Amino acid sequence: MAYSNQIVKKARERLAQAKADRESENNQHLAQAYAQVPRLRQIDIKLRQNMALAAQTAFSQGADVQATMEEVKQLNLGLQRERALLIAEHFEEGFLDDTPICDRCGVSGSFGSAMCVCLQELCRQEQKKELTLLSGTKEGFSQFRLEYYSDQFDPKYGASARTIMEKTLSTCRTYAATFCERSENLLFSGDTGLGKTFLSACISRVVADRGYSVAYESASHLFNTLERARFNNDENARQESARYTACDLLILDDLGTEMPGQFTTAALYSLINDRLLTGKPTIISTNLNTEEFARRYSTQIASRLKGSYRRVAFVGEDIRILKGKGF
Repeated sequence: MAYSNQIVKKARERLAQAKADRESENNQHLAQAYAQVPRLRQIDIKLRQNMALAAQTAFSQGADVQATMEEVKQLNLGLQRERALLIAEHFEEGFLDDTPICDRCGVSGSFGSAMCVCLQELCRQEQKKELTLLSGTKEGFSQFRLEYYSDQFDPKYGASARTIMEKTLSTCRTYAATFCERSENLLFSGDTGLGKTFLSACISRVVADRGYSVAYESASHLFNTLERARFNNDENARQESARYTACDLLILDDLGTEMPGQFTTAALYSLINDRLLTGKPTIISTNLNTEEFARRYSTQIASRLKGSYRRVAFVGEDIRILKGKGF
């Protein structure tokens, strides 16, 4: 999963804090147990002494090594049985349970060369928080209000705006619920204020909640990051730029609102092409139509989008204006 360095850092900090909290709780329970049942402290001291004796004996030479090791083993087994009986008699089950939060990685966050599932889950949670901040809303698909779209037949669309947007909402729901590495690319196309950003954010949160890495960026921020990585020797920007290519799902919001220029056009073509070559799904939302794309960027980019992206139509009246009218 291509999570940002900031997300991984926050997740590791939470994991370290959880480990420290568990150790503190265990130490408090142990101190309470020693005070209540002093014999437990004596047993633990003796167990540690026996372990040290066993280690020392293992590196010694002589005919009685095996016998000494067996004697220490039997002593420890007896002490452990006594300890277990005392704990069961005086404390609730689990009171002195010192197993780590994650028994797979021991709270290191790594399992072999891969990220452990415990750290992945914390990354998923942190990513969900970040996506909520970026999109500015916690709302989901169920809050998408179709009543803002007219149910009157419009000959321009060949259907009512509401009928088209019902299909668009269904497409987005299905995409999010069934997202995988082989999902198609989507191009959200339509005028300002029709719900493109809202539904993009809904998709991002569902996909992230299912454990995939998602990069959700406005066009202006993305190109600014790419420019800083290219010209300013900015390490953070380079790492973020790499994530745009590597993440499971890239959502590029409001393409066409950024400052135009040769660098933007070249960077956009490179980004689209790189993700197509690696089979990484991308969602782009824009107010531009195909002809405007060709004029603003290039015919090559317009052709790529037309041939490799599924267009999802957004139609109707600007919802923000309707809300201002008290709709």
